[in-house]
Amino acid sequence: MKKKPTVKHLQRAYGLRPQARDFPMMCVLSFVYVCNARCPNCPYTNSAIRRSYKDALFMDAALFRRIADECGEHAAWLRISGGGEPMLHPEAVPLFEYAKAKGARVGLITNGSRFTEANLTRLLVAGVDMIEFSVDAGDPETYARVRPGLSWDRLVRTVRLAASLRNRLKARTKIIASAINQVGADVEDAAAFWSPLVDEFQKRKYLTWGINDPSRSADPTPYLPPEKRIPCPFLFERLNIDSRGKVMMCGLDIAAKTDMGNVRRRSIAAIWLGAGFERVRKLHLTGKGADIPLCRECPDWKYRSWKHNYWKIVGKAEKRRRQRVGEGLPTASEGVLGEREDAG
Repeated sequence: MKKKPTVKHLQRAYGLRPQARDFPMMCVLSFVYVCNARCPNCPYTNSAIRRSYKDALFMDAALFRRIADECGEHAAWLRISGGGEPMLHPEAVPLFEYAKAKGARVGLITNGSRFTEANLTRLLVAGVDMIEFSVDAGDPETYARVRPGLSWDRLVRTVRLAASLRNRLKARTKIIASAINQVGADVEDAAAFWSPLVDEFQKRKYLTWGINDPSRSADPTPYLPPEKRIPCPFLFERLNIDSRGKVMMCGLDIAAKTDMGNVRRRSIAAIWLGAGFERVRKLHLTGKGADIPLCRECPDWKYRSWKHNYWKIVGKAEKRRRQRVGEGLPTASEGVLGEREDAG
């Protein structure tokens, strides 16, 4: 039997990743605060956060374009995540097309319920870099429990259609599926069902976000050693922006209690390299991250890996995509992610 490779999470030294010295590698957008599902593992389902955004349920087009313009200058990722189902945004498709035309990389996380052949084709032709279907189950009975309000049959049809269209168009879009390793939903069953249909299957750790019940995790094994907190990689590679343009210190802060600046008034680059982020990074690098209230109270820090991360998933999915559309594998100089290959 082939030995499973050891998963690595640490590195010898920490600091800004080379690709993030001038600009974050990724801007994570809370693009909408509405959803058509009531997933029991979702921190938005289990809190009043969406109600607090009733003045900004959808990121307005001007703000999105401003973010996309700056990300495009740096070929940075726009990760459309958090808040709700992004395809419920009335301008989702043209805005993602805009971001691609400006040179940004676009990674979309979706429940898959709002796609048609027409809008999927537009996203594929535009070159959206990755579509992640958040599936959470490998059979209709489990899906009905963990994804109430959504249709298993529609999801399966949509994922098959997305893969078929992508292969026919020879598009650059990677298609992956993900499932949370939670009690009551066997993640291995989900992996067995979805892996043949997509470029990569991602097993996600169950996170509490400081809201959910930690006992619902089916695998609480930490990535990081509990005896010593290493610097959190999120501060050194990505930033989070809500629908009002506010930048939070970290992705844990989905209620936007921290404030690092607003991209309506300052550039992303200025915020990223500003005094606020410089201070918190210095505290992490000197072993004083727990002096920051948000970090001290973070229940999910032990799952922040420097190597087992988004960039690894992108790389693996790209290799499979190339095989499926009949392209050659990337050369050693090109790398799987091109000039943004994981610096791990």
